[in-house]
Amino acid sequence: MSLATYRKRLRRRWKKAGMEPGALVHMGEIPITPVEIHLIEYDDNTLIERDITGETDFRKYLETSKVSWINITGIHDFEKLTRLAHDFGIHPLVLEDIVNTDQRPKIDEFENTLYIVIRMLHMKEEPEAPYEIQSEQISMVLRENVLLTFQEREEDIFNPLRQRLRNRKGHIRRLGADYLAYALMDSVVDQYFRILESLGEQLETLNEELIRQPGPGALNRIHTLRNEIIYLRKSIWPLREVAGSLQRGTAFFITDATRLYLRDLHDHIIYIMDTVENYREVLSGMLDIYLSSISFHINSQMKVLSIFAALFLPLTFVTGIYGMNFEYMPGLGNPDGFWLTLGAMGIIAGTMVAFFWRKHWL
Repeated sequence: MSLATYRKRLRRRWKKAGMEPGALVHMGEIPITPVEIHLIEYDDNTLIERDITGETDFRKYLETSKVSWINITGIHDFEKLTRLAHDFGIHPLVLEDIVNTDQRPKIDEFENTLYIVIRMLHMKEEPEAPYEIQSEQISMVLRENVLLTFQEREEDIFNPLRQRLRNRKGHIRRLGADYLAYALMDSVVDQYFRILESLGEQLETLNEELIRQPGPGALNRIHTLRNEIIYLRKSIWPLREVAGSLQRGTAFFITDATRLYLRDLHDHIIYIMDTVENYREVLSGMLDIYLSSISFHINSQMKVLSIFAALFLPLTFVTGIYGMNFEYMPGLGNPDGFWLTLGAMGIIAGTMVAFFWRKHWL
């Protein structure tokens, strides 16, 4: 993420200056598409999937014995969000964090709900900015049989999970909303592995370029990759605390079966963090390689220039001697003096080249 993006996010926070806690101020990019609310309600035998954007009463989904996954795409419509918060008992401070889209990954535990924030990351697929990591905040409100997810914009990262629900693959239809929350977090973490794979390929390409022929462009890419890895680390590091808190939490609707999967998720996050730290060390080494390569090329060029200067120094001395305006000098009256002088200068230069060659300076 670039410095300009950080400054833009900071300017958004200024809009909340002086407002009371819980005041709703959207700080993300407002999409053109309207807010959509999508429901998947299921148990081991049945699955119902429909759009509930136009509904006004959501309290009935708290009374069912089935698992309800309510996904809200678009968080700029405060009227719908306030109605959802009222029906599901979402605290005003939680609603404030939902519309504030630059939250760090965290977990807040209330009496009957859990609020979870994670960052969904993906690489920007544009030729002019191939290394930029884009981020989206995913907010989750977890109750006993209900999971609400809030997305800034519609992405296809959760479509494989929806297909698993429709096709009854795995344990997801037999377990509760807590396992569904784990499955969503696991999908996001799997995306981190794809980003790490892409970064690893870029590091290998950059390393080969540094060894072969480093240039100013390589230095710019080193700094760009370094900034993106730092941002990746800041997005993933708090997620380790989230997974650890979930598996150690006291919420009664987090079952022991789901805690085992959360432990595995915690291990994956630790592995990702270790890989990110390795990439940081590799980039630091690349910067040293770049500086060493530049110094080596400069030294090689200076070596060639120094050899030429050393060759011409005695020749310049000879020509300087015979360039003095004296009437009587040895060889001035000799008709072959010019050629004898050139020959002597050639012998001097050849002797010096042979000496440099023997010393392996050439």
